[in-house]
Amino acid sequence: MRVDVVTLFPELFGAFLTTSFVGRGIAGGQLSVRLRSPRDFGLGKHKSVDDSPYGGGSGMVMRVDVLVACMESLDADAPDGVKARRVLLTPQGAPLVQGRARDLSEQAAIMLICGRYEGFDERVRAHVDEELSLGDFVMTGGEVAAMAVIESTVRLLPGVLGNEASTEEESHAPDTGLLEYPHYTRPAEFRGAAVPAVLSGGNHAGIAAWRRAQQHERTRVRRPDLWAKRAGRGEP
Repeated sequence: MRVDVVTLFPELFGAFLTTSFVGRGIAGGQLSVRLRSPRDFGLGKHKSVDDSPYGGGSGMVMRVDVLVACMESLDADAPDGVKARRVLLTPQGAPLVQGRARDLSEQAAIMLICGRYEGFDERVRAHVDEELSLGDFVMTGGEVAAMAVIESTVRLLPGVLGNEASTEEESHAPDTGLLEYPHYTRPAEFRGAAVPAVLSGGNHAGIAAWRRAQQHERTRVRRPDLWAKRAGRGEP
């Protein structure tokens, strides 16, 4: 999988791309990442990438011509000739959920476009395939959102985690839509809080039933919206 990132601050990705599973995915060849700055296509002596908004208002707006030129350059020199699916990172986009992360992980190439300043010229939207948001809040740029997309997709690529079954039992797994059950390890007791006896009894059927019950209870209490969706589909 290839990820292209359009960002004014490529230096923010330095440590991120060499750490943990992202670094493992790149080292193992499951993931490649290219970073490109719109500043390379900026205008004038100062390589300007933004301008004041028509109609007045606060802040500066990223120019459509500069952003599109950056996107098109990444397509033009794609090493495998595959044009990336363009994803605009914006608080106005659809929420990034586990199912969408899985869909993106199955793409041969995606391009993540990070905004800055007050935002971007509205005409940029005509040059992307979809818009994604981390949630109903606003940040100063899309770089953290881009990292979240990369992190959530690379772990789904075959061979990156090492244990493919772990993604089938975690929170928001597509087969269940439930939150994950609680985990315990040593010590068996800590400040009066003990590991549930069922987990150390060796009864695998009992453990499976306990974990399933915990998933149901956690989802019902902590995420009633997810529980309501299950009920609406008639799922037990």
